[in-house]
Amino acid sequence: MLDLFIGTAWAQSGGAAPAGGGASMLLMFGMVFAIMYFLMIRPQNKRMQAHSAMVAALKKGDELVTVGGLHGRIHAVEEGAVVLEIAKGVRVSVDKDKVARIAGAAAADLGESK
Repeated sequence: MLDLFIGTAWAQSGGAAPAGGGASMLLMFGMVFAIMYFLMIRPQNKRMQAHSAMVAALKKGDELVTVGGLHGRIHAVEEGAVVLEIAKGVRVSVDKDKVARIAGAAAADLGESK
């Protein structure tokens, strides 16, 4: 009865492994790494460099958007943060790394879209 559900396994004698299999495997790993580099690592590095350049160019009066979605105008630029005025008389300090993009006229100067 069990033979209906479970097939009989027949052992097969395999031949010897083909010569040169290690070199082709190494070549395949190299190609996979190259594809991952050009599709993932390189674009991420370019984005990081562009963000660093944008953060270095921040100045008082620029309008920007933070990662959390706060919109405001820079009141002061400090060492590792910017003081952002989000409403008249309301100022918050935001880390420079958390600036998502520059909005307004300054974005047009940098060639970015709103």
